[in-house]
Amino acid sequence: MPHVIVKLWPGKTEQQKSELAEAITRDVMGILNYGPDSVSVGFEEVSADDWREKVYQPDIEAKASALYKKPGYRM
Repeated sequence: MPHVIVKLWPGKTEQQKSELAEAITRDVMGILNYGPDSVSVGFEEVSADDWREKVYQPDIEAKASALYKKPGYRM
């Protein structure tokens, strides 16, 4: 039962988030062979001022070995 959380800066429209959730769902279904009822996608908006503390340090630095796509930036 994959649950995907997308953390991003505020400002994207509901339409953009909906389209991304649909695309992620399609890819999860196609690649991992799950049905649509098994996939959930959530969004967490994090301000640029809070990014280092709430995303970069706990999710990128602390879990670097679990990342399959690393960012091209450093903080």
